[in-house]
Amino acid sequence: MRFALINSGLGLLATASELHRRHPEADLVIAMDPDGMPWGPRTPQDIASRSLAMARAAVSYEPDVIVMACNTGTVHAIEVLRAEFEPSIPVVGTVPAIKPAAAVASSVAIWATVATTASDYQRQLITDFGGQAAVTAVACPGLATAIDAGDQAATAAAIAAAAKRTPCGCGAVVLGCTEYELVADQIGVAVPGAAMFGSAAAVAAQAVRRVASATTPADPVDEPATGRLHILLSGREGELPQAALRYPQGRELAPLASDRQAHDPQPGAAHAQAEVPRLRPDGSDLSAS
Repeated sequence: MRFALINSGLGLLATASELHRRHPEADLVIAMDPDGMPWGPRTPQDIASRSLAMARAAVSYEPDVIVMACNTGTVHAIEVLRAEFEPSIPVVGTVPAIKPAAAVASSVAIWATVATTASDYQRQLITDFGGQAAVTAVACPGLATAIDAGDQAATAAAIAAAAKRTPCGCGAVVLGCTEYELVADQIGVAVPGAAMFGSAAAVAAQAVRRVASATTPADPVDEPATGRLHILLSGREGELPQAALRYPQGRELAPLASDRQAHDPQPGAAHAQAEVPRLRPDGSDLSAS
């Protein structure tokens, strides 16, 4: 089993970690976009273009499912990805966990990026799934960028600022950006008494279900005890960013990358033959020049 995950930065680590815990034998292909991050300020068309380039590079590793482990990417690129890859490869998106949070708390805060907070998409989610809860949108400028950089001081400052804008007595905080799940414990300390609601567990479960529904049961084979981690950085093979090691999920996954060369498929495999694209900042392919 092989899962491909896409995000501009480290936000995919939370879902990748969940998938590894559920299926430690599965391979993971994580595709990040350091050349184009953050995606939030980019146009929807640019985000879709870059997401598609990331997915095409990841698909050369023959994944069983593609996971858009990014809220912004899901909003602007999920339909483009599904149009290209489904039904051959299922595509799973990420949606903030507003519904379960509103089911258990009368006061809910949705922490998200500035762009997501201002989006019609989030406003519609609140209308559709907020129920009877009082839902407050809390923009968190700079938080995702600080997390991606592994900047602990900037992360703490951004969390403290967002906590001040969160209503007193808030019973639940929805982590509306996948990066925020990497510092959920810190956010919980800053908003005492509030339950944290991320998306990683639900997205991982859906990815596993989509694989099961899309594949035909095969005869049992000897699976490796532990899968491998393949890393793509703006379409190029690379190493796990050092900032990832600041977070438990990154440290959990790092050993999977250390011996991937010894276990990679032989050169006849599709990904060994694929030409990985090199991207310009606008998402276009340098190799097409």
